[in-house]
Amino acid sequence: MNKLLQKTLFERAAEVLPPAALRATKLGVIKGQGSYVTTEDGKQYLDFASGVAVTNVGHNHPYVVEKAKAQMEELIHGGHNVVYYPAYVELAEKLNELNGGGNKVYFSNSGAEVNEGAIKLAKKVTKRSSIISFKRSFHGRTIATTTLTASNSLYRKDYEGLLPSVYFAEYPYAFRTGLKEEAETKRCLDQLDEVFRFLIAPDQVAAIIMEPIQGEGGYIVPPKAFLKSIREICDQHGILLIYDEIQTAFGRTGKMFAWQNFDVKPDILTLAKGIANGFPLSALVARAELMDQWAPGTHGGTYGGNPIACAASLAVIELLEGGLLDNAVAMGQYFMDQLKGLTSSFAAIKDIRGLGVMIGMELMTKDGQPDAQSVTMLKDKALEKGLILLTCGTERNVIRFMPSTAVSKAEIDQAMAIIREALTEIFG
Repeated sequence: MNKLLQKTLFERAAEVLPPAALRATKLGVIKGQGSYVTTEDGKQYLDFASGVAVTNVGHNHPYVVEKAKAQMEELIHGGHNVVYYPAYVELAEKLNELNGGGNKVYFSNSGAEVNEGAIKLAKKVTKRSSIISFKRSFHGRTIATTTLTASNSLYRKDYEGLLPSVYFAEYPYAFRTGLKEEAETKRCLDQLDEVFRFLIAPDQVAAIIMEPIQGEGGYIVPPKAFLKSIREICDQHGILLIYDEIQTAFGRTGKMFAWQNFDVKPDILTLAKGIANGFPLSALVARAELMDQWAPGTHGGTYGGNPIACAASLAVIELLEGGLLDNAVAMGQYFMDQLKGLTSSFAAIKDIRGLGVMIGMELMTKDGQPDAQSVTMLKDKALEKGLILLTCGTERNVIRFMPSTAVSKAEIDQAMAIIREALTEIFG
C-alpha cells in the first residue's frame, strides 16, 4: 500500500491502462470546482479544456450536483428498454421544445453512439446505402464513426476496411485557401457536385453528416451561405442532413445549439459532451416523421437515458437558459478581443476565430506553414504555469479554448496573462 501511495496516478495508470487513450497531460486530478481542477499534489489549475467541452457549466456545479443527488435517491437505473421514468421523458420533451417541436428523441451514452444511430436511422428511412462526410471532420472512434472521420489518418490506420459507401466533401476553410468566403463556398460546393457526378449519384445518398462548426478539424466556422446551400442540396435530392453537435451544443457557441447561429436546421441532430456536464449521456433528435419509421427492435442500448444523467441534463439546460448562454456570448467576445490583441505582438498568430466560448487560435511559421511546434510549446508552457489547454487542427497548429459558459472576466484575464507570458518565452 505504501508503494502505491508513493506513485502518482499517472505512474499507477501506466501499469494497468493501455496507451490507446492518449492524454494531453500527466495530471492526476482529484477535485474540480467551477473553472478549476485540483491535482493530487494540491496544485490548482485553470481548466480551459473543460474535459474536452463537456463541463459546459463548470466543474461540479452545485445545482447540477443537487439535482443528480436527488435523482440518485429515487432511481439509479430503470432501463429504457424496460420502463419509463420522469427525468427521461422530461428531457426528451425539453429537447423537442428547444428544437422547435415536431421531433422525437433517442438517448444513448456517447457521441459516437448517437452518430452511429443517426446513420442507421438515415439508412433505415431512405433505404439508401451511402453517406457523405467532410474532410477534417471528427465523428467518433467506433468502426462506423471512424469511417466518417477525416481529421487524422492515424485514427483509421490498421482498421481498414471500414464502413462501405462513405464519401468525403470539402469543408470551407477560407483562412487556408486564401479565398473570400463566397469563392470558398463555391469551391466546396463545386467539389461536392463532382462527388455526385463522378463517385455517387445523389439519389443513392442517405445522409450528409457534418459539424456545423468543425471541432477537432481546427475550430473552423463555415460561411452561413455554405450551410444554407447544403440544406438546399439535401432537400433537392431527398438526402437527410445530420448535424453532429457533439462538441458545439449546450452553450458552447453562445446558443443552445450551434445551428441556431446559422438558422439552418438539420433533419437529425446528435448531442453529447456538454449535455449533462460530465454524466455519460447523448441524444439523437430528429423529426417525428423520421423517428416513427424506426421500428421497434431496429436500434437499442442498455444504459441510454440514465435517470441521473437525464436529471443532470435538465439542470444544465435550466442554468444555460437562466443566464449562462448570455454569459457565454459576453465572455466569449471579451476573450476573442483579448486574444486578437496578441496579434500585434506575436506574428505567428495568424487567425482567431470562433463563436461564444468555442475559440481557436491558429499559428503559422514565417514561411507560411502550420506551426505545430510552437502550439505544442504554448500548451506545455501554459500547463506549467497552471492553465490547461488543448490543441486541434489536422496539423495540430491550433490552440482551442473551451472555458465553461460560466467563465468570469477575472478567469479570462488570468488565462491571458499566462498565454502572453508563454508566448513571450517562445517568441521573445
